[in-house]
Amino acid sequence: MDEKLERLYYECLEELKRININVLNNKSIGEVDICVAKRNAKRYGCCKQEDGDKNYCHKIRKRGKTFIQYDRFKKHHIEISKWVMELDDSIIKNTIIHELIHCLPNCNNHGKMFKYYANIINENLGYNIARLGNKEEDYKKSNVIYKDKAETYNYLIICKNCGQLYYRNRLQRNFFKRFRCGKCEGVLEQVVNI
Repeated sequence: MDEKLERLYYECLEELKRININVLNNKSIGEVDICVAKRNAKRYGCCKQEDGDKNYCHKIRKRGKTFIQYDRFKKHHIEISKWVMELDDSIIKNTIIHELIHCLPNCNNHGKMFKYYANIINENLGYNIARLGNKEEDYKKSNVIYKDKAETYNYLIICKNCGQLYYRNRLQRNFFKRFRCGKCEGVLEQVVNI
């Protein structure tokens, strides 16, 4: 593990412990490990979970198919993107805590329980845990030069409903039939080739 990441990770664990959120409780949380992502992704970080607890699962139906959804997992692998490690320590800690929330039971998405814990942490520890980050703002806070998305991507896609912009390097076959807006589930369309 990267020294800086390890130091900030343990600082986050101590802060969470002070407000009675113990992420290192193997009985209720499971095993947690953290590392810097091997490839440079667009996201801040991710929490990959495995070995779902069969005592905490239920069936859900989505688009005519039935899935088993687990509410608790026995193993959590947190990855923090390389570019995030260049930013200010407070932004890195914000990302780490966001991913640690996903390790808690019933928090493997950005639903009601995730928001509950995020609000507690924001109020008690002064963080700004949110579903999405603002890269441009975070780069400014860290005094690092931000490279505009339009300079690095080939396609600009917009949601017809809410106007959310998406940038892509390549488009999959049937992209516009298969995907919807992540914000409002509206129909997507290509604006121009950049």
